[in-house]
Amino acid sequence: MEVTHPVGVVGAGTMGAGIALVCARQGHRVYLHDIKQDILDKAQSYIASILTKDAAKGSISEEQKQKTYELVEPVQDIAMLGECGIVIEAVPEKLELKRAIFARLTDLCRRDALLLSNTSSLSITEIAGGLPHPERIIGFHFFNPAPVMPLVEVIRGHRSGEEATEAAYRFAKELGKAPVLAADSPGFIVNRVARPYYNEALRIMGDRIAGAEQIDRIMKQAGGFKMGPFELQDLIGIDINFATTESVYTRFFHESRFKPSRIQQRMVQAGSLGRKTGEGYYPYDN
Repeated sequence: MEVTHPVGVVGAGTMGAGIALVCARQGHRVYLHDIKQDILDKAQSYIASILTKDAAKGSISEEQKQKTYELVEPVQDIAMLGECGIVIEAVPEKLELKRAIFARLTDLCRRDALLLSNTSSLSITEIAGGLPHPERIIGFHFFNPAPVMPLVEVIRGHRSGEEATEAAYRFAKELGKAPVLAADSPGFIVNRVARPYYNEALRIMGDRIAGAEQIDRIMKQAGGFKMGPFELQDLIGIDINFATTESVYTRFFHESRFKPSRIQQRMVQAGSLGRKTGEGYYPYDN
């Protein structure tokens, strides 16, 4: 898919910065938006660090490193995204926040702009509900870390257009990703399948059958998983993982198999969110 206009990314946290880098690597001019300058500064540092590692490994030249870095422009004014042909929303999993952003983007962006949500579990139908032109709002779920993980879930809401869905699918392939079409169901495919992986591990811990390190080691050595459930939560962010579980639990009308864990809840309340805070199920040295 040829994108002749800049790509916009709303939200410059870990996922937003990673998505911006994915687009820049394919030669797209990217406007990375966040209302907080310190978040934008961290995003630029993250992008620079990944590109520096790529150059050190010899996978890109110093010239390519600089060119790719310069393709990502941090912006605090969301109005800058008005000229974008594609905008990807990557803000926290809060329905009203996402709806407010898409309401603003609907007014601001070109009539032919494709509006994509990186939601991991919220309903695309609900995000787009009542907004003008819901046919161009599509789910576009990357996995963490976005520059590395190949999978992207492309989710069609109840009023998402066929043409827009196909365009989103093509764009994912153009980014070098492996897209899959998913129905607008709670948790879509991956996060629905993943809930038991996390929830049963937390139940085993809560029942004092085994600790986090032991469970992770068994799942890797005996189960063949690359990461154990607790290592993975620390990488993703315990707050994000907990919010996704809450969302799936609520949208499946409180089916017991998706019930969130009090262990996760207490850790979120304590601010122990994993790697990004320096402490989760494991301690991390920054």
